[in-house]
Amino acid sequence: MAANLIIDSVSHVYAAPDGGRLRVLDDICLQVTAGEFIAIIGASGSGKTTLLRIIAHLIQPSEGTIRIDGQPVRQSGGRVSFVFQRDSLWPWRTVLRNATYGLEIHGMRRDAAERQAQRYLDLVGLSGFESYYPHQLSGGMRQRVNLARALAVEPDVLLMDEPFAQLDAQTREIMQLELTRIWQNTGKTILFVTHQIDEAVFLGDRVVTLTSRPGAIRAITEITLKRPRDIRGKQTDAFQHFVGLHWDMIESDVMKGFRAPAATP
Repeated sequence: MAANLIIDSVSHVYAAPDGGRLRVLDDICLQVTAGEFIAIIGASGSGKTTLLRIIAHLIQPSEGTIRIDGQPVRQSGGRVSFVFQRDSLWPWRTVLRNATYGLEIHGMRRDAAERQAQRYLDLVGLSGFESYYPHQLSGGMRQRVNLARALAVEPDVLLMDEPFAQLDAQTREIMQLELTRIWQNTGKTILFVTHQIDEAVFLGDRVVTLTSRPGAIRAITEITLKRPRDIRGKQTDAFQHFVGLHWDMIESDVMKGFRAPAATP
């Protein structure tokens, strides 16, 4: 099952170390259709992770609301799952027991949890690895376990915060293909944060571009490339058009982070 998601005028302010206030998000408004894949890009510090944490109800926004199928997110129960940048697997648990962890927290009996988790391990291509431990797996396989664990609780909305950032380039591209396959099989609503513009264009139905801090929506771009998409398609002029378009949007924000401050006279 998938869900409609509405982000309504969300802003957020953190307390700064000097006692001041740091505004990281500014009036974010976005409507996400059930089953849609939304990629989110922006320079470092633009509030991408903060936005996902607010949607997951890990942070209460300073202003605005999040609604899933019309309900405030605080009432959404287990309808949202979060895949973090690091796999955060328990090293003393097997692949299967890591995949059941969220179900156990929700009170499901162990035998039922294992049956449900097994379906998602099969989906992510880990059949036969149920008894392995995290240290016996490659980085890509560990992240597949992480994804299976998030899917096993059967959320309607899946939030992914740079989940492939720690992977080598080849594994990252394979995981992009795998995630597309899994998304098409499950029909989940996905919000995916990345710093890689080509990854956002390859995965997304739409790409949301945030400004530098405070993060506001600079543009929402529909990616009109046909599906299914193939890695070789990244070499086409049509694909590179979208990459160049988004780089033009964020280039000045990204470069600000690399400019040394002016010397004090």
